[in-house]
Amino acid sequence: MKAVLIDSFGGVDVLRVGEAEKPTPAEGQVLVKVFATSINRPDLVQREGKYPPPAGDSDILGLEVAGVIEALGAGVTGWQVGEKVMTLVGGGGYAEFAVAYACHLMRIPERMSFEEAACVCESYITAFLNVFMIGEFKDSQTAILHGGGGGVNTAAIQLCRALTPSSTLIVTASPAKMERVREIGADFLINFHETPDFTEVVKEYTNKKGVDVILDHVGAKYLAPNMNSLGYKGRLVIIGVVSGIKAELNLALMMVKRQQIIGSVLRSRPVAEKGEIIAEFTRLALPKFADRSIVPIIEKVFTIDQVADAHRMMEEDKHFGKIVLRIQ
Repeated sequence: MKAVLIDSFGGVDVLRVGEAEKPTPAEGQVLVKVFATSINRPDLVQREGKYPPPAGDSDILGLEVAGVIEALGAGVTGWQVGEKVMTLVGGGGYAEFAVAYACHLMRIPERMSFEEAACVCESYITAFLNVFMIGEFKDSQTAILHGGGGGVNTAAIQLCRALTPSSTLIVTASPAKMERVREIGADFLINFHETPDFTEVVKEYTNKKGVDVILDHVGAKYLAPNMNSLGYKGRLVIIGVVSGIKAELNLALMMVKRQQIIGSVLRSRPVAEKGEIIAEFTRLALPKFADRSIVPIIEKVFTIDQVADAHRMMEEDKHFGKIVLRIQ
């Protein structure tokens, strides 16, 4: 099968399209004929040699796919060959065929394209897991969502607007992306270039109450302003550490305000646990995609032969929403 291969770790120049062995579904898995996948930041980190796939998963890049079931592994019930599906994968998305666990599959809604479906699993499930399941975000509450314009952040904004329409969303973004972030549902915007310490503006906007949930991928640099911006019983959910892994923490403030700091990853969770998360997403969020209340935001669709250009676009951080790779 055709696949994107890496002979050595490094920049976009290490990516090449070649031939790889077609995978075979094990017990409880299905083989998916992949029509589209998407580019996610962990793909870039893996390409650089800093994020190996979990044991037993493909070392081919790609964490989500949309396509058609090609074959069923032993013990799989409730699914049929030919069904259109989207799914998380531990690896292997940048290829014509990928294996996925049956408990991770979701049926593609009737009006959704393969390109749109390829955007859902990694970013929207990550946002749903961390904002709603872990962060316990509710309607009428206030959240800070960092990194306006990225795939997870735009997904989080859309999910909050659809599932908690009366909530208040404070979003940090670069100047170039602020207007588009406002258009998809942000209530209050912070230019993170001009205001790296957003504590005072958040206090002023919330009348010193602070916020209920913060979704953060920045890490060390934002720890102090995040904690200062959290209100009573506030939850900080950390899903990335792009600015570093070590920072000072005011434990007294955390104790008095009964705040929580929660670290979270999705890829390395056990198969059954990811299945439970996907089942909850299917129950609560997928209907919003089916009725087009949520439409995945796609910056650009590349072909598999343009994979280097797709990675380069993500590295330049000029995209808004998702970058899609069409496989076939």
